[in-house]
Amino acid sequence: MNLHQFRFVQEAARRNLNLTEAAKALHTSQPGVSKAIIELEEELGIEIFARHGKRLKRITEPGQHVLRSIELIMREVGNLKRIGEQFSAEDSGTLSIATTHTQARYVLPVPVAKLREAYPKVNVSLHQGAPDQVARMLIDEVAEIGIATESLSNYTELLTLPCYEWQHVLVLPKEHPLAAKERLTLEDIATEPIITYHPSFTGRTRVDHAFAQRHLTPRIALEAIDSDVIKTYVRLGLGLGIVAEMAVRDDTGGDLVSRPMGQLFGMNVARVAFKRGAYLRNFVYRFAELLSDRLDRNLVAKAMSGQANDYEL
Repeated sequence: MNLHQFRFVQEAARRNLNLTEAAKALHTSQPGVSKAIIELEEELGIEIFARHGKRLKRITEPGQHVLRSIELIMREVGNLKRIGEQFSAEDSGTLSIATTHTQARYVLPVPVAKLREAYPKVNVSLHQGAPDQVARMLIDEVAEIGIATESLSNYTELLTLPCYEWQHVLVLPKEHPLAAKERLTLEDIATEPIITYHPSFTGRTRVDHAFAQRHLTPRIALEAIDSDVIKTYVRLGLGLGIVAEMAVRDDTGGDLVSRPMGQLFGMNVARVAFKRGAYLRNFVYRFAELLSDRLDRNLVAKAMSGQANDYEL
């Protein structure tokens, strides 16, 4: 048995048993993938996949155990490579970060700049996407560290740690009647057209839940993934904006006002995530420390080894 066979079996499972797609992803031929899988099955003396003719139909019970073992083996192979990189070029390499637009635009610039100052030979690669895409990039080892508010804790393959808390704010034109009102209610907001995040982004579920609890149906005029886009449409008079508080901290336009909405929508927790069992290089630990004073190398290392949990952090 060899690593090529393990990769082929793993990719076949990832591609919903479609060997053509698995072969494309691995830059090889479909017959080659099929042959390698059969050879591994013959060597192990079991069927990893049940078949109908030449097509894979499902993963067998022993195949499930084989896949779990392959996952561990391939993870440790990746760790061996990273150990080599760590000690052959301790202060250089690439830090791959998976995150959402809001985090990349408003939260990460300062930590990234400080990391580059501490590790000038380290390149940073930012991968932006929806929270579920962030999780998948970590699982597929496209990125080493992920930062998002939603979804990350839903994946058993990931370790997630609380990074910082934030709240939504309402942004509206200075001349809007509600701008003069000292205490806003959900009823006030629900009567207006609202411009806010797409349901999969930036704490939107908390906003929807708050309205639902009061049996209110908000008038969502526009959904976006970009806080700057939301503010642009607010300026055009299309409605009131609901954005993350970090999106208005450096807004110097002067034509919009903002109101904190933590008392209405609750507080959100941004989380940092790593793939369980992954080997983290020194500058990955350092970047986690730069993201939040709640995180340090020892705590992250303890969590990765299963010796700490969210409550201790």
